[in-house]
Amino acid sequence: MKNESQNARSNSSPPAGGGAPVGTAVSIQGYEGSFHQEAAQQFFGNDVTVISCATFKEVVKIACNKKESDGGVMAIENSIAGSILPNYNLLQKSSLQIIGEIFLHIKQNLLVNPGVKLQDIKEVHSHPMALQQCLEFLDKYEWKLVETEDTALSAKLLHQHRNRHAAAIASKLAADLFQLEMIAPNIHTLKNNYTRFLILKPEDDTVTIEEADKASVNFHTDHSRGSLAKVLTRIADGGINLSKLQSFPIPGSDWKYSFHADMEFDSIEQFNEVIKNIRPLTAELKIYGIYKKGKIV
Repeated sequence: MKNESQNARSNSSPPAGGGAPVGTAVSIQGYEGSFHQEAAQQFFGNDVTVISCATFKEVVKIACNKKESDGGVMAIENSIAGSILPNYNLLQKSSLQIIGEIFLHIKQNLLVNPGVKLQDIKEVHSHPMALQQCLEFLDKYEWKLVETEDTALSAKLLHQHRNRHAAAIASKLAADLFQLEMIAPNIHTLKNNYTRFLILKPEDDTVTIEEADKASVNFHTDHSRGSLAKVLTRIADGGINLSKLQSFPIPGSDWKYSFHADMEFDSIEQFNEVIKNIRPLTAELKIYGIYKKGKIV
């Protein structure tokens, strides 16, 4: 039976994924009010139910189990921190397919209980990365910085304890969910902070994606001289844009690598033709998913 958690309204814009059937539940890493939940709502709509997981490994495990969920949402890279390599490895070992993606603008906000003023604050709680992202703002005040395991958890505990001398750094969704006030919005130093999230479903689910224009594949060659260059040349000759190429060591091999490639194309026929041309040049090739290029929200 699918585990349920509370829903919260984060926006009124149409969902990037076109909405989801009533009762849709997806696994996410983190607590209610996390950026993962915000990404899930942006893709599926505000009525999606999220299943909170402590680790990304658990996200994948539950996403693979149709009795527990309808899939999962997993962060895969950040515009500042780069690729989340362990999550690529989880994807590679899983039986999941990519059916979509979304690029979420990460906005950090200073949250307090209703009525609390800046001068009342003595300490600020949040995940170490969130604290680091907001140091330019935090350095203006002599507040004690307290590290926690999750931004949304910081907001939840702040609400539960009704602390009037503490604040939390978290998302607007967390503020809405836990009835907190955004005393200082958008306090992150770097404003171009985006995280890419993958939308995942079991690979044996039949999913029809309208107007698909992107695909993710994993391949490796025989590692002879020029073997990778030949594959890349065929991709370029086919008119496909290679938006990402990430190498991974093959476990147990002597410095041999597999490659994750994100390809953008004009038509599915164009993509299929390129795959047909590069497959003979690879020792192994797997298509993770064919989907529509994600929106920035």
